Amino acid sequence: MIELKKYKKLIIVGIVFILILIIGFFTWRYLRVKFAKVEIILNENMNIEFLENAKVSDFITSINGTIVDDYEIDTTKVGKQKIEFTYINEDNIKLDCSYEINIIDTTAPLVWLNSSYNVLEGSQVSLVDDILCGDNYDSNPTCEVIGDYNMNEAGSYNLVFKATDSSGNVTEKEFTLNVRKPSTSSGSSSSSNARSYTQFADVVAEHKNENTEIGIDISKWQGNVDFNALKEAGVEFVIIRVGTSDGIGGENLLDSKFIQNIEGANKAGIPVGIYFYSYADSKARAEADAKWVLDQIKDYDVSLPIAFDWENWNFYNDFNLSFFGLSDIANSFVNVLKESGYEGMLYSSKTYLENIWYSPDYPVWLAHYTSKTNYSGEYSYWQICNNGRVDGIDVDVDINIRYLATE
Repeated sequence: MIELKKYKKLIIVGIVFILILIIGFFTWRYLRVKFAKVEIILNENMNIEFLENAKVSDFITSINGTIVDDYEIDTTKVGKQKIEFTYINEDNIKLDCSYEINIIDTTAPLVWLNSSYNVLEGSQVSLVDDILCGDNYDSNPTCEVIGDYNMNEAGSYNLVFKATDSSGNVTEKEFTLNVRKPSTSSGSSSSSNARSYTQFADVVAEHKNENTEIGIDISKWQGNVDFNALKEAGVEFVIIRVGTSDGIGGENLLDSKFIQNIEGANKAGIPVGIYFYSYADSKARAEADAKWVLDQIKDYDVSLPIAFDWENWNFYNDFNLSFFGLSDIANSFVNVLKESGYEGMLYSSKTYLENIWYSPDYPVWLAHYTSKTNYSGEYSYWQICNNGRVDGIDVDVDINIRYLATE
């Protein structure tokens, strides 16, 4: 009985001793960190532009140690942001630190407007609604027309279109509104100039080499296509429209010639890419559209990219999207494709690629109808014309150049 009491006493003493050691250890750690030498000097300017690339260390002038994870800072939201990081000081003590940055937007809104704007007398058009007014960050910049005008009275009116974003950046564009009387001439006018076409064989002769392939893109507008004739003509790939949406928020509609086209191309052994004409106004809608596309193509051979084709510039203001927001929508569409093993691609014309879209980290399909493009960005496909002619199609068709990856 006495030995049992001694044994219990020893256990209690042991537990107390262990607790003392644990408390002592954590107290030592606490005091070591509390009184650790911290020498961090921050930049005088803690501002950074919206979407500018920066790491944790970019705001630190000097530090007495090494940052554990010098991660990329998220600069997609304007305003104050707390940046937390861990570093190991010169005494090998790991310390948690933080500082605050201010993400700012100094880019003025874009007003897509020439020096003059023409309407017919009696027009019900709203200048604020119809003239593209967008911003890199603000989804709803304030847009207004300054000056007096009368849509019901023919004449020229000198006006100013003013756009202001949420950061106070302002764009003012002077323009002349020309209100014209409807034409009273009767009969139809005709041009003596014959319509010009771009022959597929001529594009092949000029642009075909070991690093390129020449192809076309088609939809219901090309009617019934003879794919065997296309192959004999030298068409090396075809990008097929799978469908579109019935406007903003509308249901998705399969291109009426899609099944016929993809079955014909697969049977003829012509490599296939896909494009979807989008009206997406949110990331969620873009993701749903991508899944719809995947469902339509699952039974066919699609070896080339699937393009996100968004061209709603004539009523851009209706979407309430910033340019970053629009680019993020395209990214969401492409990410769904990637998850299913397909490659995504962005389709757009040179003008909008240069002024609105943010450069994606996936292929670009450039539309620029010219013999020699001066677009300086990277692109994997070039839609060189929309008046192409090729055996197997009885109407105009877009001709494209594909640039093969080189080592």
